[in-house]
Amino acid sequence: MLQLFHLIQDKNISLQKQLREQIASAIMNGNMPLDTPLPSSRKLAKDLNIARNTVVLAYEHLLDDGYLVARERRGYFVNPDILNGQVASQSNQQTTEGNLPDWQRRFKIHPSEQININKAPDWQSYQYPFIYGQFDEKIFPTVNWRECCRDAVSDAAVSGWASDSLDHDDPRLIEQIRTRLLPRRGIWASPDQILVTVGAQLSLYILAQLLLDRRSTLGIEDPGYVDIRNIAKLHECQIEPLPIDKDGLIIGEQLHHCDLIYTTPSHQCPTAVTMPLERRYELLNRAHLDDFLIIEDDYESETNFSSKPNPALKSLDKSDRVIYIGSLSKTLAPGLRLGYVVASKELIKEARALRRLMIRHPASNNQRAAAMFLERGYYDALVMNISRNYQTRWLAMDQALNKYLPGSHDAPTFGGSCYWVKCPEGLDTSELKQRAMVEGIIIEPGHIHFYYDDNAPRNFIRLGFSSISTDRIEPGIKKLAELINAMSDESSNEN
Repeated sequence: MLQLFHLIQDKNISLQKQLREQIASAIMNGNMPLDTPLPSSRKLAKDLNIARNTVVLAYEHLLDDGYLVARERRGYFVNPDILNGQVASQSNQQTTEGNLPDWQRRFKIHPSEQININKAPDWQSYQYPFIYGQFDEKIFPTVNWRECCRDAVSDAAVSGWASDSLDHDDPRLIEQIRTRLLPRRGIWASPDQILVTVGAQLSLYILAQLLLDRRSTLGIEDPGYVDIRNIAKLHECQIEPLPIDKDGLIIGEQLHHCDLIYTTPSHQCPTAVTMPLERRYELLNRAHLDDFLIIEDDYESETNFSSKPNPALKSLDKSDRVIYIGSLSKTLAPGLRLGYVVASKELIKEARALRRLMIRHPASNNQRAAAMFLERGYYDALVMNISRNYQTRWLAMDQALNKYLPGSHDAPTFGGSCYWVKCPEGLDTSELKQRAMVEGIIIEPGHIHFYYDDNAPRNFIRLGFSSISTDRIEPGIKKLAELINAMSDESSNEN
C-alpha cells in the first residue's frame, strides 16, 4: 500500500492534505481493499517519514468525510458506502480501431489549429519573466482578497447568491462597476446597460455571435489582438486589417466598408501607443457617417501613471455606437476571469439571453467576492499600489532599453505594463525566444499580432513588466541585448 502514496515538500500544499487527497483517490479508484485495515498511524508515519500527527489528522478528516469507518480495536477501513453508485469497471472491453469515430471528418471547425499566444506555465520559475498579462504575487493583496472570499461564503452571504440566478448578475457587483469603475473612464451607465462576463474573451465571443455573420466585415487593428482575430474567423466574417501609427488606429477610407471595428485606443495592443483625443472624435464622426459600430477594449484602463488619461471612446459617444469592454484581469488577476460589457440596453438584453445559453452567468460567489473587494476600497488601494510599482518598472525598462538596445522602442505615454521593441532587421524572434528561455528570460515574439502572419515582420517583441521586480529589469535587458547582438553577428557572418 505504501507505493500508492508519494508526498513532496511543497509550500503550497501541506503533507497532511497531500496524504488525505491521495488516500481518497486510491479509495475511489478501487486500489484500497475493503476488508483490510489501513496501516496504523504509527506505521504509516514511519514508512513515509512524516509526523504521526499528520497521519492521525488525515485519517480523522477522511473519517468525517465518509471515506473511512472506524472499527473498534481493528482500526480504519474503507467505507463501502462511499463506492455505492459507481459503475463497475469495464476495462476488459477494448474498443476495436474499426469502431473509432473519424473525429477529423466530424469537426466543423478546428480552433486548436489557430495561432495563439502561448505562455510558459512555469513562468514564475524564470529569473527574468518579461511576460505580459500576468500578475505579481508580491503586489496582489492576498489578505484582503482572502477576507472577501471568506465573507462571500458566510452563511448570510450564501443565502443571497447560492440559488439559481438564471441570467442575472450580482446587483452589488453591477453597482460597483456602475459607480466606481466606469466613472473613472467618464462613463455613466444604468444597471441594464451592463453585463458581467467571464473575462474579455467571453465578451468578444458574445458580441461576435450577435453582430457578425458571413456577410459582415470586421475591422481589426494590424498588428492587433490575436483573440479577436481568431474569434472572428470562427464566425466566417470578412476581416479588414486596419493599419496603425504612433497615434493608434488610422482613420480613413479603409473604414468605410466595415460593419464593426475593434480597437484598443488607450493602450493599442500590442504596441501600447495611445490614441489622442482628436483622433477619437474623428473615429466617432466616421462611425456616424459610415454607419458602423465600435468595440472599445479598454483592457488596461487602470494602469495609467504617466499623464492625464484620455476619456474612453464610450464617454464621448453621443450616438450609442460604442460597445465598451472592461476587465479586472490586468489589475486584480487574470485567473479571476471577470469582465464586463457596457452597451445599449437592446444589445445587453440580447447578450444576456445568449450568455444564459452558454454559461448562465459567471460564478455568483466570485461576483460577490469581487463586489466586496470593490466596496471596501481594496481595489482603489490596489490600483494606487500598482501605479507606483509599474511607474518604477516603466522607468527602469526605458532606461535599460535606451542603454542596451538604443533606438529600439518608444516609451508608452499612457502607462500600461509592456514595451513594444523592434530588434535588428532579419532577426527571428521565435529563435530568440528559445535562446532567451535557456538563459532564464521570457519574451513574447511580436509577429503573432500581425494579420498576415506568413509575411509578418519577425523582429518585434513585446516585453511585459507586470511580473518582474525592478531590480531584475536591467540585468535581464542586458542579457537579452547580448543574445540579440550575438544572433545579429551570426546572421552577418552567414551573409
